[in-house]
Amino acid sequence: MSDGAAQAAAVQPLPGDPLLHAEHVDKNFYDGGRVITVLSGLDLDAGPGEEIAIIGQSGVGKSTLLHVLGSLERPTAGKILFDGRDLFAMNEHALAEFRNQNLGFVFQFHYLLADFSAVENVAMPALIARMPEREAHERAAAVLELVGLKDKLHRRPAELSGGEQQRVAVARAVVLRPRLVLADEPTGNLDPHTADEVHELFHRLSHELGITLIVATHNERLSRSMTRVMRLVDGRLNDLALSSQG
Repeated sequence: MSDGAAQAAAVQPLPGDPLLHAEHVDKNFYDGGRVITVLSGLDLDAGPGEEIAIIGQSGVGKSTLLHVLGSLERPTAGKILFDGRDLFAMNEHALAEFRNQNLGFVFQFHYLLADFSAVENVAMPALIARMPEREAHERAAAVLELVGLKDKLHRRPAELSGGEQQRVAVARAVVLRPRLVLADEPTGNLDPHTADEVHELFHRLSHELGITLIVATHNERLSRSMTRVMRLVDGRLNDLALSSQG
């Protein structure tokens, strides 16, 4: 085990601890001599299997928050614990392996590889994890069947509709059965009907696979369907009652 991974593994979670724990997280950016504060003393606990919607005005920092929670960006201050492990105590190699094996990401733009088929795109995380090619493609095919694309395994992205492309992106995010999926405006480019289909897909996969789901969204119907809704304002998260999201 690498030094970074060993250090991260030294903290053992207690029964009932949240899967994801963000503690006093700050995130600043620097523009010349000016400091831009995006996150300020932010706290968040997400339990196993929980579905959380993050809402807030455009530009408030929802994408930055997901990047920090998913260890794609380091916080300026504070800690991110996953199952009791301090993510940023890991070295970069250990952290990349951790992300590959435990986290899934879905973005507004699907970022599929244009020259690869649906099954090849979905198999990519498994291949990166050094899974044998045949097993990776079998796993990818099974997940594509789960998201309703059994008959389109060998279609390239350009041969798929926008909703189908996003389903491929969701399948790619869950192919290794991650414990947490982070989604950033995943239905922002979809028509209302297709967006509703993707919402249902998220909920079904969360329930069937036991995935914790954190979604940044402007979509009111999606946010109202989650088990918790939190608003990001002034760099912090506030829990909202489901009946008072306006």
